[in-house]
Amino acid sequence: MRIAVTGSIATDHLMTFPGRFADQLVADQLHTVSLSFLVDNLDVRRGGVGANIAFGMGQLGTAPILVGAAGFDFDEYRAWLDRHGVDTASVRISETLHTARFVCTTDADHNQIGSFYTGAMSEARLIELKTVADRVDGLDLVLIGADDPEAMLRHTEECRSRGIPFAADFSQQIARMNGDEIRVLLEGATYLFSNEYEKGLIESKTGWTDEEILAKVGHRVTTLGSHGVRIERVGQDPIEVGCAEEERKADPTGVGDAFRAGFLSGLVWGVSLERAAQVGCMLATLVIETVGTQEYQLKRAHFMDRFTKAYGHEAAGEVKGYLG
Repeated sequence: MRIAVTGSIATDHLMTFPGRFADQLVADQLHTVSLSFLVDNLDVRRGGVGANIAFGMGQLGTAPILVGAAGFDFDEYRAWLDRHGVDTASVRISETLHTARFVCTTDADHNQIGSFYTGAMSEARLIELKTVADRVDGLDLVLIGADDPEAMLRHTEECRSRGIPFAADFSQQIARMNGDEIRVLLEGATYLFSNEYEKGLIESKTGWTDEEILAKVGHRVTTLGSHGVRIERVGQDPIEVGCAEEERKADPTGVGDAFRAGFLSGLVWGVSLERAAQVGCMLATLVIETVGTQEYQLKRAHFMDRFTKAYGHEAAGEVKGYLG
């Protein structure tokens, strides 16, 4: 099974200011603010939802095809993804723009000042999925993750017109979308991914009930934070899977992307939806224990020991043969 993952490719530049922003602001001069903060730390991390999901699938050995747009500065990031089992040959490289970048400074009170530069991400709308499918001899599923909005729309329409099954996954872009846009992007999806808050937002913005949305998509996959995940299908009982036990909680960023990586890998392996969700929850646990979305290591024996403890010997027996 060949899965293409479309979505953002970005780097995060995270800095720490040891003081308080509030101490630097003059109440009657806010209309002409001009400040520069001398920071103590700079942490550069690889990110972007498309790259995060593809990285996780690569760790599980399922050879994902990453589809997105990056800048002329992508060489080092590309090499990292290639080393971790991601097919990056369908990433569009801009000749003039940098890779998308989030720059954020956090003060001693955990207040943040940040900027997001879309950069090359805006060129994702120029990517044709047919070219990708022809290169890899067909696609069985396309995950359409948060990206340039025009790219998300183009990929969705192309999947429908070419009969390619797709998964709708709006995540960060849902806040800027209106009901009409959401209705277009989810109609006919094989899977609809969201967290519990986004689930309610989708229903509120579209005006469709939970039952109406479920009738328009094959599967509704809702992550529930520390309570795991729920998978709904028309006319069938929901599947609910809990989280594996955490050894520590270091950083929740990228946990949802890791779940999707594990779940999609389970689809590639052909295991049941329950097993796929369990793999996703186990991978998400590894991420929450690590600072950074792509800094965790997946070691087969360690993964299977914890998976067995969380979900039992029968579940482990069904998935262990697929881990490289």
